[in-house]
Amino acid sequence: MLELGRAGTAGAERGEVPVLRDGEPVGRLRSTDFWREGSVAVVGDRQWVLERRRGGALVGRWATEPEDAARLRAEQVSVWRGTWRADLEGTVVDVAPASWWKGTYRFTAGERTVAESGTTGGWSPRPTLTAGEDLPLDAQVFLLWLVLVLQRRTYGAAIGAAVAGGAAAGSS
Repeated sequence: MLELGRAGTAGAERGEVPVLRDGEPVGRLRSTDFWREGSVAVVGDRQWVLERRRGGALVGRWATEPEDAARLRAEQVSVWRGTWRADLEGTVVDVAPASWWKGTYRFTAGERTVAESGTTGGWSPRPTLTAGEDLPLDAQVFLLWLVLVLQRRTYGAAIGAAVAGGAAAGSS
């Protein structure tokens, strides 16, 4: 199981979050632009640029590649259902909510489940990803980042609705 650790722990620098597999660091994730959903992931000796592109696609490319490259890509299929489709260097994975209440997702290739997300932590939950060994680590880290982005969007919308509801209630 992969999980995001606490910032600045397990060998990660300040402002970085360690990516842990069964408690051992296998990578690091650093947010580069919260509002544009940009991050840098380091997996092994490879650095990935993870970002949202114009049109809403979430992509991953090696830092050494041109800015228009995209090795990993996720695009929203349905806003109403909250579904996405990810292309992980040729492996197409459908992403669907497993639980709206918990903010978890199921990742399937055809009829086969290849990964599932979860959360760890209490007051500030962090995403986890349980995937089969046939899914490369780079792709798993991308999916973990995708879950992080989707959770931030969900929590941001919920906070925005609560603030707007409170402002509307206070103005009457």
